[in-house]
Amino acid sequence: MSKALQEMTLKSPTEFWNDSCSVAELTDAISYGASGGTSNPTIVGQVLKKELETWKPKIAELIKNHPAADEDFIAWKTVEAITVNAAKLLKPIYDKSKGRNGRLSIQTNTKFYRDVKSIVEQAVYFDTLYPNNNIKLPVTKAGVEAVEELSYRGVSVNATVSFTVPQCIAVAEAVERGIKRREQEGKDVSLMSPVCTIMVGRLDDWLKIIASKKGVITDPGYLEWAGVAAAKRAYRLFKERGYRTRLLNAAYRNHFHWSEFIGGDMSMTIPYEWQQKFNASDVEVKNRIGDPVDPKIIAELEKKFPDFRRAYDEKGMTPAEFDGFGATRRTLLAFLKSYDELAGIVRSIMISDPDLKGE
Repeated sequence: MSKALQEMTLKSPTEFWNDSCSVAELTDAISYGASGGTSNPTIVGQVLKKELETWKPKIAELIKNHPAADEDFIAWKTVEAITVNAAKLLKPIYDKSKGRNGRLSIQTNTKFYRDVKSIVEQAVYFDTLYPNNNIKLPVTKAGVEAVEELSYRGVSVNATVSFTVPQCIAVAEAVERGIKRREQEGKDVSLMSPVCTIMVGRLDDWLKIIASKKGVITDPGYLEWAGVAAAKRAYRLFKERGYRTRLLNAAYRNHFHWSEFIGGDMSMTIPYEWQQKFNASDVEVKNRIGDPVDPKIIAELEKKFPDFRRAYDEKGMTPAEFDGFGATRRTLLAFLKSYDELAGIVRSIMISDPDLKGE
């Protein structure tokens, strides 16, 4: 009997990625249908904690070969090494699909979330590291501007730190502007495969925080549907308008974040632990992408949570307001904290291994 995720990829156009660049996890996920993978400072830090003895010699080598480099330089070189290594596993899928799938995402420095120039420069550099990439950047005001410029330059983006319909639409429109500019100059777009992440679980998380802080009483089950509702609405708009950007669901908290999107022409970036849960579950693998979220749930969320209205309404926010959205602020802070932890691992090796033998 096939696993649930494998069954999904065989029965529908819905794809999934391994939400990690761990070679062991990615290898297993590919065996039952994964067609992509991803990385960010949080993920790379998790890989290092699990596989430190594997990567410690490489980090020591980097330290030795760059005697004047600080921990930030070594940390980013480590991110590059781990990501490039994992991308090799997906290259056959990339070649077979002619660039549509088989991609491994690498994330730009979260510290650049307000700086278009720095985002673009780092993304363009990352684009040279390996062919089957998506370059991740946040859907902040600066990030949206960077999406257009990078799409014009032929870089396939993965827009992340995104939770809402207006963010997804802003990304899709920016990609279209960039690609059209590129096409007008007769430049190749055949291998471009942009995606826009929508972190469904993190929108749920944010509304739960608001409910707790402000004492908002509602059916607790309704708060499990906010991200699903926003993502389904974004998907419908994407299909109606024919955007070349695909949606990529992320941030899993319950099986709705998987099961409700089966049948969609989209991808899901699923943590390895959730893959195991879904594969072992008795949730029926069937097409649900067209099933609407109960209007009563949407009406209740719109009534009691202004931030849900902002997330669900296509015009609920302008790009200038993206940076101040609660889920955006929380996620940026989480990514920055994860990077600090990653740099701390590098720092400990730099200081505790004075002979730089990776012992």
